[in-house]
Amino acid sequence: MTADFKPVSSSKISISELMLPSHTNFSGKIHGGYILQLLDQIAFASASKFSGNYCVTASVDTVNFLKPIEVGELVTMKASVNYVGRSSMIVGIRVEAENIQTGTIKHCNSSYFTMVAKDKEGKSVPVPGLILSNLEEVRRFRKCIKQIEAKKEVEEHARMTDVNSIEDLASLDQYNVLLEIH
Repeated sequence: MTADFKPVSSSKISISELMLPSHTNFSGKIHGGYILQLLDQIAFASASKFSGNYCVTASVDTVNFLKPIEVGELVTMKASVNYVGRSSMIVGIRVEAENIQTGTIKHCNSSYFTMVAKDKEGKSVPVPGLILSNLEEVRRFRKCIKQIEAKKEVEEHARMTDVNSIEDLASLDQYNVLLEIH
């Protein structure tokens, strides 16, 4: 049985990896897909460490690629659980790249993954509550609440939108689209 509450610090994970030529895309920068793979791994590690259970990725809520990462840079990812629900957790991840010759560090990516704790049979299990120890942790928790609310609004809007209505189709004339519906 897990503890009733755990501090954010119990979920903190940090990994660093040197970016190699084999990680590049066609433009010579580090491939975003490779960074996504690392993000998923650290989100899993953070959520599993916090919950004490195997965790799966329920959704990738936000991935903001802010600056490109170059070959030879040392990438460091820092993750922590920012929010907990009943069996879900939102893991926030910050990605920084360091030029190891100059010591210059740049913020390259911010991401949020929703992870769900599972038991051995694959059923969702409750996670500990989250102890918020400082105002930065409170800010992150509240930001997650806003993200959840916004996600629900988008889902509700999509459910309520009548794509067959004349009004909805007419509203598309302001976009770079040509309707050829048969």
